[in-house]
Amino acid sequence: MTDPLDKATSRAPATLGEGCLSRYDPQDMDEEDGTEFPGAAELWEKVKPEPDEHSASSITPDELSSAS
Repeated sequence: MTDPLDKATSRAPATLGEGCLSRYDPQDMDEEDGTEFPGAAELWEKVKPEPDEHSASSITPDELSSAS
């Protein structure tokens, strides 16, 4: 065991792109990687900032998911 990373208990998914465009490869991710968050909409409702008249249009998670 010469590679110190062999001791790790988890691994990051493969990445695509470089620099600012670097992102995880969706093909390399699964339910073990924590990509699902069923309580995200409820959490967003609890922590989202209140919009004011000077802020840009706010989009809710439901609006965002229905747009795709």
